[in-house]
Amino acid sequence: MKHRYAFFIISTLLILGLGAWAGADMNKVKEFRIERGMSEQARACIECHKAETPGLFADWANSRHASANIGCLDCHQAEAHDADVSEPHYKQYQRADNKWGKQEYRMPIAAAVTPKDCSRCHPDEVKQYAKSKHANTIEIMWKIDPWLNNGMNSDWERTAGCYYCHGTVLKKDKDGNLDASTWPNVGVGRANLDGSLGSCTSCHTRHRFSVAEARKPEACGQCHLGPDHPQIEIYTESKHGAITEANKHEYRWDSAPGTWTAGVDYRTPSCAGCHMSGSGAVIGTHDVTERLGWELQAPLTVRPQDFAPFPAQTSWQDEQEKMKTICVQCHARSWVDAHYVKTDNSVTEYNEVYFKPAKAMLDQLYEKGLLDKTRFFDEKLEVEFYELWHHEGRRARMGTAMMAPDYTWWHGFYECKHRFNNFMAEARHLIATNQKAEIFKDFPNANGDTTKPEVIFGPKQ
Repeated sequence: MKHRYAFFIISTLLILGLGAWAGADMNKVKEFRIERGMSEQARACIECHKAETPGLFADWANSRHASANIGCLDCHQAEAHDADVSEPHYKQYQRADNKWGKQEYRMPIAAAVTPKDCSRCHPDEVKQYAKSKHANTIEIMWKIDPWLNNGMNSDWERTAGCYYCHGTVLKKDKDGNLDASTWPNVGVGRANLDGSLGSCTSCHTRHRFSVAEARKPEACGQCHLGPDHPQIEIYTESKHGAITEANKHEYRWDSAPGTWTAGVDYRTPSCAGCHMSGSGAVIGTHDVTERLGWELQAPLTVRPQDFAPFPAQTSWQDEQEKMKTICVQCHARSWVDAHYVKTDNSVTEYNEVYFKPAKAMLDQLYEKGLLDKTRFFDEKLEVEFYELWHHEGRRARMGTAMMAPDYTWWHGFYECKHRFNNFMAEARHLIATNQKAEIFKDFPNANGDTTKPEVIFGPKQ
């Protein structure tokens, strides 16, 4: 008992002593010193944000930008006459409570940093991004989306939902602030006041702009999830995702761009590893729509150059070969080729067995006047047809392409069968009875603006 009691006393003293030692260090504030040359205005920005927004400052201080002496002004500085200059920010230089808020430090800045701003240092990445469906997604969705074109959701439902990922058309309010109906927003296709499209911080979250964060699946999973395009869930189910989850703590996520190497820095690829990062003879790209052989999100699966809303300017064979080259860094060529045979056959069956017959039936109902063309989604069969391709059909195709059998079958083709059978049975009943479909008279919030954005499509004709 004496020994045990003595051990307890010694252990307690050691813990208390270590706690006091740790507490002494915890009372110290980590310093940040500006040790490289920069203008007084640039220094004022940093010092002011250090006091006003310490979380933002800490992210920047731990970034590669900070290590390279790239400060707030390098990204945010604007010309006084620029359309995106923040007029309210000038008030920050009229403060008596902050020594950095003086007129001598006054500079025009833009609140929203855009790809055009990033292109000063990253020109190639911005050129690649500008060609992608990401950057041009506002144009694409207004060309094909019935929610927008038929005004079937409200403007605020769009702002808080659809536009969060796809992007808003930025504008200012009467006081010169970014309008709350369009900001904050980091959507991949955001239309910026300086004429550029997109937001680099969709993936490289500010203000650390970490390449490691952008390479991890969670970066893509912010938008690519849910019943209509569950890529993150599909990836998690796949062998790629399972191995990554088990071993991600060993991956070198922060390797320099152009050096991230399969089998060295990572064992299995993330989304970026397949769709963006360089590997083998294939160089990296910020056009995420490269390397695709099919448009798996489209109602009828087509080759990328045949996707009418935004046709690719490259050959699908060439792009698919790039993806295969990525695959063979870890897989045998015979394995890769056989996987694409499976994907091609699954796509063909979806097109021929499910989509085309359903589309033909939908067209017949419209021709006979049994469905009303005035608006979409206000009749049951319109919803059934939409979800056949937009939900189950996408899951079946994407699950196959990304090797997730549960999504391919149970969430995909199995659900396609039920949706297809219900759709066709009710459609045949309407034709047999010559009865018009019931219209949902109480469809809520179907009041969204149907005007296409002028900044994308030009003045209304």
